[in-house]
Amino acid sequence: MGQPETLYVCMGSACHQYGVYDVLPVLQRLLAERAPDSQVALKGAFCLGPCMDGIILKLGDVTIVHVNAKNIEQKFEDEILPYLTREKN
Repeated sequence: MGQPETLYVCMGSACHQYGVYDVLPVLQRLLAERAPDSQVALKGAFCLGPCMDGIILKLGDVTIVHVNAKNIEQKFEDEILPYLTREKN
């Protein structure tokens, strides 16, 4: 078993205004339901950079932008899950 992946969620003031506290419980549920076998450490971060691009998530070398409560499930399906289930060399 390797090192756990860390999924950072911006909790800074801009992302707070964009509704990160509505996204967080959905993200926690999706990780538990859709990726229970992947080791993911979900951590808050003060600022992940591109504040004008909505709620920001960072997973490894991937930055996920324009996240919101309406699209978090699709973002999870399209961007997070493929990263977590990829073949690791």
